[in-house]
Amino acid sequence: MEFSAVAGLGGLGFVLAAVAINVVYVRGRLPMPTSGQTLEEVTQAFATVGDALKRPSVIAPATWVFLTLFAAGVLSETWSDQPGWALVGFAGVLLQNATFTGVEALRFGLASAASHDRGSVPGLWAFSNVLFGFNQVFLAIALLGFSIAGTTSELVPAWHAILGYVSAALLFVSSSATPYNAQGSGRTGAIGLIGWLGWATWIVVYSITLLRA
Repeated sequence: MEFSAVAGLGGLGFVLAAVAINVVYVRGRLPMPTSGQTLEEVTQAFATVGDALKRPSVIAPATWVFLTLFAAGVLSETWSDQPGWALVGFAGVLLQNATFTGVEALRFGLASAASHDRGSVPGLWAFSNVLFGFNQVFLAIALLGFSIAGTTSELVPAWHAILGYVSAALLFVSSSATPYNAQGSGRTGAIGLIGWLGWATWIVVYSITLLRA
């Protein structure tokens, strides 16, 4: 199998796994950084979360593998025409993987603190929210770099790049507003969510293109 096909499958696998994880989080009523829940509600939810936190996190490492394969495939396909912008996109993906590892780990820290040391919950919750929010800029970087590289290489159509630019702009705005959402107020949650849905759609289209390459 050509590596481009492996990368395409990786991109589709990432989106499917990411959607599945978020569905489990919502069904398990796990506090999300933009949920707007009070600190008391967050603490109580993490104190009683049990295995509901462990199950989706089992899938998390697979999402990072899938996304890295996807990014490597795009980098390979666009390197000859736009190595600079391709590297920008690849760097954005690597940074998001590293940052989200921290976000996942902090959820377990919050669950432990909620059960054993509730005085630590406010600090850990703020840390988690800010890290989650700032992570969106890395998605924006990936969208920008790979959209420019893809259109210059004529790998993807112009409308796909526009989707990437718009999603990147929304994610950047949401990321910039992070300091005002440290307590999980969710004031720009809708902006970030729309940007993330655009990012997921962008990956699906790019992945199909890689499968056909």
